[in-house]
Amino acid sequence: MSKRDQPLVLVVEDYQDAREMYAAYLQFAGYGVAEAANGVEAVEKAQELVPDIVLMDLALPRMDGWEATRRLKADPRTRHIPVVALTGHALAGHAEGAREAGCDAFVTKPCLPDALVAEIKRLLDQHTLKSDNKTSSSTTKTSRKRP
Repeated sequence: MSKRDQPLVLVVEDYQDAREMYAAYLQFAGYGVAEAANGVEAVEKAQELVPDIVLMDLALPRMDGWEATRRLKADPRTRHIPVVALTGHALAGHAEGAREAGCDAFVTKPCLPDALVAEIKRLLDQHTLKSDNKTSSSTTKTSRKRP
């Protein structure tokens, strides 16, 4: 996770009311929030802000969430950022397709705000553990010197 006071969530949703609702609840839950209304904005903002996590609607104008996620995961600057797919489609194939595109989790809309925050927290905790393990293992490797 970054060195911010609070984790930054990039909310990518084309419906303004839904985007504002997610943003308000996430702010209430203690997160910083940035917003994007389409896939092109999502990629640009993620590259600029390097958020701690991205909530990505899959059905977006200009560039859909599938392609935006693929681009984020292909970019060395953003590939480490967990992406949560948000979709109104509960089909099993959508979840698998989202994972293949690079999404780290899949949430079906509408979802309860508490459930969404719990998923964000779970992914951020998991991401922090992975980062800590990489740091400690690389430190351990470099600090072991043979006599």
